[in-house]
Amino acid sequence: MTPEMKYCRSDAGLHAKSDCVASYIPGPGPLEIAVKSSVESLFGTAIKAAALRIALDFGVKSGCIEVDDDGALGETVAARIEAALWKAGFSCRKRKESAIPVPLVRGPSSRQRSRRTRLYLPGNQPHFFINADLFGADCLLFDLEDSVVPERKVDARILVRNTLLGNKMLGACEIMVRINPLSGPFGYDDLAEIVPAIPHVIVLPKCESAQDIKQADEEIGRLEESAGIPRGSIFLVPLVETARGILAADRIASASRRNVAICFGKEDFIRDIHAVPDPECNVPKGTESLMAREMIVLAAHASGIDALDSVFSDIEDEAGLAASCREARALGFSGRAILHPLQVPVANAAFRPTEEEYRDALEVVEAYEQASGKGKGSLSVNGRMVDAPVVERARAVIREYAGEP
Repeated sequence: MTPEMKYCRSDAGLHAKSDCVASYIPGPGPLEIAVKSSVESLFGTAIKAAALRIALDFGVKSGCIEVDDDGALGETVAARIEAALWKAGFSCRKRKESAIPVPLVRGPSSRQRSRRTRLYLPGNQPHFFINADLFGADCLLFDLEDSVVPERKVDARILVRNTLLGNKMLGACEIMVRINPLSGPFGYDDLAEIVPAIPHVIVLPKCESAQDIKQADEEIGRLEESAGIPRGSIFLVPLVETARGILAADRIASASRRNVAICFGKEDFIRDIHAVPDPECNVPKGTESLMAREMIVLAAHASGIDALDSVFSDIEDEAGLAASCREARALGFSGRAILHPLQVPVANAAFRPTEEEYRDALEVVEAYEQASGKGKGSLSVNGRMVDAPVVERARAVIREYAGEP
């Protein structure tokens, strides 16, 4: 019996458009590669070559690699083959942790950029990735947590890593990845795969203490150094979803210089506090989470970062979404999570500054620049004191009104 024969059969991927299922079947040598593809005449040879290359990297010399493809992109095919071999028990002998070429193609983000909309993309469904930047969301959020069942976590993290390294279809969007909690069995493995691909932001769910953020910060920094990435390149966004997290929101928001925003997770929070909305009682809808949302806003702005609201789950209620976004903006939120592309333009418009706010911001900036030319650091505009922080906010309003990131 050869060493490879002790490994088990394994599968990765989905039978779906723009995806493929890769399988490893143990057996006596030599290694066989079998490809079935809807585009086999065009790409069958390339798929076999990719399978052979990955097999060599994993030291696989016997058995069979099968690929059943329905038009998957190259990085998806490679991810599915790699995941199948990992799940079979092989390990990559030529693992490349450095991802330094990526920033040369995908530009950096910024602490002050617009985050009105972050569109969730289920991390194990590559057809959602294709042309996702065309929907107009400020941020694309690849999800490795709630949208991925436990037995597919390996598939998803490798797929998202390959997608980021391929650096296609991402446009000017800020790239976020929601990993699994570090307190569970998947979070650290998520970071090991994703950090070398240099997303702009890691979203950390189920945050309940400053220690959660500090652990993530330390591990991201270690992985950045290992991959040759400048330390601090990747931002953090804590996601607060429990009563304990809300009570610690101020400490969570200020726990790391990587933090650029703090998010609220409404659905999990409501479950955690055992709230039971009752349409027949006199309590207005949303009251059960209002104080928690306000605490997120206070914690964010006290730490100088963005406050980002939860999802609006009824994707067919555009009027309700617009009203909810306007309410969120009135409370101090600067953006929210989006479940469906059709929600993106509605939410973007609701969080966009009004024309009146835009004209006021222009007046503030013009007056300040004139005063600065005369050596003045502060002044009064329409009875309101204006100094550098007020001007910076006015400039942000101008950028947001113009639709700039």
